[in-house]
Amino acid sequence: MEMETRYNPKVVEARWHDQWNKNNDFAPSGKGEPFSVVIPPPNVTGALHLGHALNDTLQDILVRYRRKTGRDTLWIPGTDHAGIATQAVVEKRLFQDEHKTRHDIGREALVERIWKWKDEYEARITTQLKSLGVSCDWSRQRFTLDPICAKAVRHAFFNLFKKGLIYRGKRLVNWDTKLQTAVADDEIYYETVKGHFWTFKYPLADGSGYIPVSTTRPETIMGDTALAVHPNDERYKKFIGKMLKVPFVNREIPVIADAILVDMDFGTGSVKVTPAHDPNDYATGLRHKLPMINILNDDGSLNENAGEFKGLKGQAARDAVVKGLEDLGLLIKVEDHEMQVGHSDRSKTVIEPYLSDQWFVKMDILADNAMKAVTSGEIKIIPERYANKYLDWLKEKRDWCISRQLWWGHRIPIWHADESTTEDDLKKAFAGRDDIYFYKAQNGIWLICSEEEDLKDDAVPGHKIAREEDVLDTWFSSGLWPHSTMGWPEQTETLKRYYPTSVLVTSRDIITLWVARMVLFSQENMGTVPFHTVYIHPKILDGNGQTMSKSKGNGVDPMDIEKKYGTDALRFVMASLCTDNQDVRLPVKKEKQEDGSVINTSEKFEIGRNFSNKLWNACRFLFPHLEQAGALSKEMLPMDSKLFALEDRWILSRLNSTIQDATRMLEEFHFAELAGFLYRFVWDDVCSSYLEIKKAIINRETLDAEKKNAMAILSHVLRGVIDLLHPVMPFITEELNATLFPGSERVINSTWPKADASLIDANIEKEFAQAFAVVESVRGVRGRYSVSPATKLKAVLSVDDAATEKSVKECDAIITELGGLESLTVAVKAAKPKFSASSVVPGGELYIPLEGILDPATEIARLEKEIEKAKSFAASIERKLSNQKFVSGAPEAVVNAERTKLATQMDIIAKDEKALEELR
Repeated sequence: MEMETRYNPKVVEARWHDQWNKNNDFAPSGKGEPFSVVIPPPNVTGALHLGHALNDTLQDILVRYRRKTGRDTLWIPGTDHAGIATQAVVEKRLFQDEHKTRHDIGREALVERIWKWKDEYEARITTQLKSLGVSCDWSRQRFTLDPICAKAVRHAFFNLFKKGLIYRGKRLVNWDTKLQTAVADDEIYYETVKGHFWTFKYPLADGSGYIPVSTTRPETIMGDTALAVHPNDERYKKFIGKMLKVPFVNREIPVIADAILVDMDFGTGSVKVTPAHDPNDYATGLRHKLPMINILNDDGSLNENAGEFKGLKGQAARDAVVKGLEDLGLLIKVEDHEMQVGHSDRSKTVIEPYLSDQWFVKMDILADNAMKAVTSGEIKIIPERYANKYLDWLKEKRDWCISRQLWWGHRIPIWHADESTTEDDLKKAFAGRDDIYFYKAQNGIWLICSEEEDLKDDAVPGHKIAREEDVLDTWFSSGLWPHSTMGWPEQTETLKRYYPTSVLVTSRDIITLWVARMVLFSQENMGTVPFHTVYIHPKILDGNGQTMSKSKGNGVDPMDIEKKYGTDALRFVMASLCTDNQDVRLPVKKEKQEDGSVINTSEKFEIGRNFSNKLWNACRFLFPHLEQAGALSKEMLPMDSKLFALEDRWILSRLNSTIQDATRMLEEFHFAELAGFLYRFVWDDVCSSYLEIKKAIINRETLDAEKKNAMAILSHVLRGVIDLLHPVMPFITEELNATLFPGSERVINSTWPKADASLIDANIEKEFAQAFAVVESVRGVRGRYSVSPATKLKAVLSVDDAATEKSVKECDAIITELGGLESLTVAVKAAKPKFSASSVVPGGELYIPLEGILDPATEIARLEKEIEKAKSFAASIERKLSNQKFVSGAPEAVVNAERTKLATQMDIIAKDEKALEELR
């Protein structure tokens, strides 16, 4: 048997994908305390990106860790139909490919196309998730529109409707004029837009004068139902209660006093009130019982209430109204003005406040309960600061608009009876039916809700009933996800065992959209919270701080990273980025492939690949010796404590300390700390230190007791490393375990290591940390003066006290070996030898005599030349960066690159000047 000289992720990953699936390793064991997770279902709008890779890697780390600790783990995968987002992309493609709208092909045909899109992208998403190595139970995969989830939606809606917590009403909503649907506040982004303030005369109805008023939206004048002034404004007190005439439509409106809406020190001190098209005006209209006149059609064009401007839209409507005001002699002035304008996150069009009939969930009681879940500690949000975002949103208790004017989604299970239908008609038609509930709306029409079945239009004999056209907000079905995926409303065995789930891992973007709604739905339907811990992970940005996306050309497909660097490398770097700082910058570069295609990738993942190779090479070093000893089996070589050297006791102490710390970090969700900690243990302690110390012994031809013991200890340590790294890097760890210990239990199912406290020695770890600091200082001097590793050096270590002297001397053989020293002299307050390089180390100072190794004059001349060269280069960069035209005009990435070059040169100058000072 031979191990390949380099780790080959492609071959290894394919092998272990097959093995895990063949052995059904991802299914719950049915033994131990349950640990369950439901995946935040990715939208079927397109392929996954690095944000998903981060999210799913973190979940898999937790699931694999808990599985190894003996928990009965269940991880349910699935996807979200993402109503508005998915319909938007399919409608866009329909128009691009066929120049048709949804209205050209009809509801049934559009929905059929969206299902085809869903099938294609769900398959792609599933492939991407599986390629990441996520250990979901794929036999339980769910989709928010599948029959199981659809049944849950019907029951949840029915229960809320029957309790009077769902109602239909005319309210002001955010309206997407392109998609012609209501959208949530959380689905809006704001951009600074250059616009104008138009000041015009609002004429008094009696013709006696006017009141000046300014607006950023003159095209809404025809919807005005009042003009508001401050009650204490001396300029306008005399006008309160008088009537004004609305230009163009000649409708009379009152002048009202309102201290909430009006700031008398801003602008003209008067505000036109358009309740149907502005949130603040809407609230004012409710306070003063003003009429609410809608002047817009669904597509954003002006309707018949706009009079002569009917049919105009957007900027054309605005220009026409302004010209009309000017023609009437009412326009006073126009001023430039910048403002924050809301845009739909899906269609990228400007949001219109729009008065329309919508379905709402009453939030007051539901919100109170959801807040108590967090304030009581029943749910813990990590990092804690994100609990404020959750609570602040719920405190508003704004009723949730759950209806969307779309064709893709869960159609609202409501039927509208005709005007002649009576309560007796309904009682006769649905006698004895607990699954039917009917309610008389304010307009006198009976509304029928069906919990289970779709009703036919003749379900009420002698009358016609019509199905509600609207669909439910995507977040309604997503809010049921933790229990709908487990079969609710049926009381399944899965629900009984695995609900509530253990932890939710998600992004801060959907704390209000999703997390809060899952809590309130679960409390309502299940009588308990859906999870006890919510971990909010960082957001992945590109190197310039921009959100990654396809449209910007800076998105990265996780599978491209996997092909180039390996999946374990991707997962390791994802974990290492997961700090408490919630924005992570990841530089992106374009790379041409052999087939001519161009992909986005990032050099950051080199770290993960190099780490994989380092671990592979450490095992590859040990492998032939184990084979020689006939020790390639599930039973490791026994360790003999009588033969333990100082370095053996140190590495065993470090291993057990690492087990303790890694366990704590996983329990506390410190993923970046975990990745960095394991990296340093493997790279520095195991490979660069212990393996180097033992290399000569293990390489001996004779298989003596000392060699066997060194091999046994290294095997034991590497097996510990394999277990500790498995949740983060599952493929390479399974492969190395099967190679070094064939026949042993697969790592995915093996027991998480427990620390042996008797082997932990804090003093010996401190001594070795000090010794390695000396070794690093020796290597630093070699690098500073370009001294070959083959050149043996003498070293003098001046220490501060006798205790430090004693501890260093215990490790002097190791320092001498690893530092490539001819000799090491350790003494308290030792004198600095002539012509020596020096470095400060813990507890003292290290001196390396260079006489006979370097020629002082030659080295001084070399350093002076290097310093002069670096200063010249730095000066040229500083000149470029002092040019404001370059800094403001060049791309941010180019400017940052120049700043990095300058920092590099300044570092070279500082180091060379220190070396020069030493030589002089």
